[in-house]
Amino acid sequence: MISDFAKYKHIIWDWNGTLLDDAWLCVEILNRMLVRRQMKTMTLAQYQMDFDFPVIDYYVKLGFDFTKESFDDIAREYICAYESQRDKCRLRDGVVDIIKKLKTKGLLQSVLSASQESSLIEALKVFGLKDFFENIAGLDDYYAHSKIDAGRKLLKNLAVGGKEILLIGDTTHDYQVACQLGADCLLLPAGHQAKERLIACGAKVCDNFGEVFKNLL
Repeated sequence: MISDFAKYKHIIWDWNGTLLDDAWLCVEILNRMLVRRQMKTMTLAQYQMDFDFPVIDYYVKLGFDFTKESFDDIAREYICAYESQRDKCRLRDGVVDIIKKLKTKGLLQSVLSASQESSLIEALKVFGLKDFFENIAGLDDYYAHSKIDAGRKLLKNLAVGGKEILLIGDTTHDYQVACQLGADCLLLPAGHQAKERLIACGAKVCDNFGEVFKNLL
């Protein structure tokens, strides 16, 4: 657990699976894509055990054959389905109050996501969160390969050092990004990866937002 929250001056939030509860929708969309190709479907638990970055490698693991169809076509199919159904998702319980209270306490906050940046900004507008963040950093495309470079660009916009930053996410890739930025990291399960995978990577893991912020708010 975070022992000295007072040292942080900036919180970097992941979006998908961390602020937005959307892993279930991703599984539904992927399963429909798999059924259309007469491929084996998955459960949410299986997805959380196997999903990883870069996403193209995960698609190969699922059995997609890029000699028959391009990754670009598959990614477009997925993104079109996701964007049309994103509004079915909900924010994590209590997260709006937490973000508001952090802001009133003077902590600056940003979002760093592997989503395409224009789509990310639109989603934050839809869910009423955009104005709470100092920076919104996503990718230039929809391939979800890695957000390390986007994180480095974001870091240049922050007037704080690495250990004054806490990155909160739901995947081992978030931990990798935090390590690259020199920031601390906290991971929450029940997003896109299983708790045992998060623990195994060496990151600090906490079950819910209430547990994270109970001594701060």
